[in-house]
Amino acid sequence: MKMEPICKPQSSVWEPAIQQKAFRQLMNAFAFPGSLETMLPEGQGRDNTVLRLILATLTDGEVTVADPHHLIDDQDWLKLETIKEAPEKARFIVARGDTAPKFSPALGSLECPEMGATVILGVTHIGRGESLVMRGPGIQSVKEVACSGLNPAWLSKRGGWNGAFPLGVDMLLFDAARIIAIPRTTRITIKEGQSWDM
Repeated sequence: MKMEPICKPQSSVWEPAIQQKAFRQLMNAFAFPGSLETMLPEGQGRDNTVLRLILATLTDGEVTVADPHHLIDDQDWLKLETIKEAPEKARFIVARGDTAPKFSPALGSLECPEMGATVILGVTHIGRGESLVMRGPGIQSVKEVACSGLNPAWLSKRGGWNGAFPLGVDMLLFDAARIIAIPRTTRITIKEGQSWDM
């Protein structure tokens, strides 16, 4: 069943009801990796509204956020009230998917693996481009998702970061309207057969 976009043009991402709906969609995305969740009507997310909605839903005044590519504008920083941190220490990292990572995120510890970072990547388009083939918990057999604007270096680095499970990072990809989640438990290969998380 296709879900309706949760944020209508007249709605604000700062409304509690909108954030509650967004939270359910984010949790569904992580429970079923590679499932495409539509957050905004097509063509309504020109000003980074999807990113704003993700951050408004997942963060609060005690959460650390890194923004190495300066995707969060000053007004949103004020409203989010989160703590700015370096990518190596932040719980959430916002970055451009088309730019190779130049940092090593927090991976958590054996005592607290949940302290591994969540990397939120902006991509050009989910649903078009190179096909990512996903396997693992929450996927019945195989899930194939097309994505454009994702530098392969992210998948290569992800393989290293997640090489000592349960340590590692979770990823959330977003475009102007949609999101997909890639938890650390998900294995990814490119459709042509090259693996990025050996």
